[in-house]
Amino acid sequence: MKEETSYELLNKIDSPDDLRQLPVEALPRVCAELRDKIIDELSRNPGHFGSSLGVVELTVAIHYIFNTPYDRIVWDVGHQAYGHKILTGRRDIFYTNRKLNGLCPFPTPTESEYDTFTCGHASNSISAALGMAVAAARKGEENRRVVAVIGDGSMSGGLAFEGLNNVSSTPNDLLIILNDNNMAIDRSVGGMKQYLLNLHTSEGYNRLRNALSKKLYRWGILNDERRKSLIRFNNSLKSMLMQQQNIFEGMNIRYFGPVDGHDVTALTRVLKEIKDMKGPKLLHVHTRKGKGFKPAEEAATVWHAPGIFDKETGERIVADTTGMPPLFQDVFGNTLLELARQNDKIVGVTPAMPSGCSMNILMKAMPERAFDVGIAEGHAVTFSGGMAKEGLLPFCNVYSSFMQRAYDNIIHDVAILKLNVVFCLDRAGLVGEDGPTHHGAFDLAYLRPIPNLIIASPYDEHELRRLMYTAQLPDRGPFAIRYPRGRGVLTDWHCPLEEVEIGKGRKMKSGTDLAVVTIGPIGNDAAAAIRRAEKETGCSIAHYDLRFLKPIDEEMLHEIGRNFRHVITVEDGVLKGGMGSALLEFMADHGYTPAVKRLGIPDRFIQHGTVKELRALCGFDEDSIYHAIIHTLNL
Repeated sequence: MKEETSYELLNKIDSPDDLRQLPVEALPRVCAELRDKIIDELSRNPGHFGSSLGVVELTVAIHYIFNTPYDRIVWDVGHQAYGHKILTGRRDIFYTNRKLNGLCPFPTPTESEYDTFTCGHASNSISAALGMAVAAARKGEENRRVVAVIGDGSMSGGLAFEGLNNVSSTPNDLLIILNDNNMAIDRSVGGMKQYLLNLHTSEGYNRLRNALSKKLYRWGILNDERRKSLIRFNNSLKSMLMQQQNIFEGMNIRYFGPVDGHDVTALTRVLKEIKDMKGPKLLHVHTRKGKGFKPAEEAATVWHAPGIFDKETGERIVADTTGMPPLFQDVFGNTLLELARQNDKIVGVTPAMPSGCSMNILMKAMPERAFDVGIAEGHAVTFSGGMAKEGLLPFCNVYSSFMQRAYDNIIHDVAILKLNVVFCLDRAGLVGEDGPTHHGAFDLAYLRPIPNLIIASPYDEHELRRLMYTAQLPDRGPFAIRYPRGRGVLTDWHCPLEEVEIGKGRKMKSGTDLAVVTIGPIGNDAAAAIRRAEKETGCSIAHYDLRFLKPIDEEMLHEIGRNFRHVITVEDGVLKGGMGSALLEFMADHGYTPAVKRLGIPDRFIQHGTVKELRALCGFDEDSIYHAIIHTLNL
């Protein structure tokens, strides 16, 4: 790729060491160039836009003040980390971001020593950073600083509060930076508040404070318990003067802020003055998502990941989808509203993904019956269980990968009591450019062992509507429906709502030479492969759509076991413990011995790329299924 010539300072920064050679007066210009670089690159190669623009100044200030990579910076939700990538040796290859074999979509230590931890899912930064801080102390690395950067809604996750609780009770010098881009929280104003900020971040104040603390310890007047009492008194005094209280000071974590997250000079001053302070501390920084690009500032949700756009006009380049099948998520959203109008017990629940899963359709029409609980998947499930216990019928929509975080809640708070909760697992299977932290690879395998749980996956949009209708009928108990990211296959997607017999699959096509068994929309690819193979070989191939993984269609599996010597299973999920494993278990339990070839996601974490590329890489795209059929027929 031809390198831009307009980035006079940025093009000289190959690592944070180069950044730290610049005078502080040059940092605003670095920020301007970094912001322009992100805008330019993402206008052509889509990615997470608004979040990274919002932390440009904070990113520059952190790398300017802290000795990275020796000092550890733990990012929460890698949406924010594009500027970090560009400053840490990946500037010239940033155009490969999210592409197959290119830069990873989120920070990962496998890519760079500057990426200290995996951060695809939210709310883990405080816990991970505390672990690093404790490890540094135990190893005698007194000069190593550890910083957790949390924001973009991550503080609503339960893990963040678990981490905070441990931070308050474990000896550490951790710095937590709260990147607050929620404009409902007012900015701090007024002379007394600014005076207190300056006082509590000044080197003189803190030298005096630390020196006095050491003397009091030495004289036996102060111990750890009395120190915590003094901190609580100090926090109470500050709260009285500022006429506000916050949870962090209540947990004995020193609080600084709020500060303007877009004033890079002020940020560097504050970070410099608090970085060597002893004990846990939190810097509250106000930022704005999409900062520096007006359309993104005005519509942060749309510009979270806007796709390709014109960087000069701000016009998003949206493909013409006229005549194309709808997105599965939109079929879900419209069908949920249709069902909710018929059944007043239905409510919707989503953990911070109303537009991503199309729950916003119900929210707009019936706001009192839809709940966005924030980034809190475990709570979303238990909250749904509580409503179900009292007679409501929640449709709890969680991305497949994110539902992993609520596994215990599914078992203990829904399945044991056989509560009527419908789990709609969006983004099931390989999701594409977001990579291994977001692939919905494991749900079939991790849900299958749970008693009382029905597990289904629709072949197409009609089947999704029918399964949703079936799931809300009386006394169904826990019911999981998994479907992929992207479009289906039917343009005429709106069909009558009809009940599906629980545990009953479908024979899509009869055959005598080979049986292909599928579950979910990947069955359409298998059907195309079967047509090709039959046309070229003249063989007769049967196709079975299981539709339900649990309860599994035993009558259908008996038929397959009795009539076929060769079986191919295809699933958009992990092979270990998935649908193919269920079929093998059934065959073994009933004395059938067909040769079974299983196609699906292998036993490794799959990188990022387009869904088409990744299915080919894993060996279960249409071509791979076709070649597996031909190979099996030739045995």
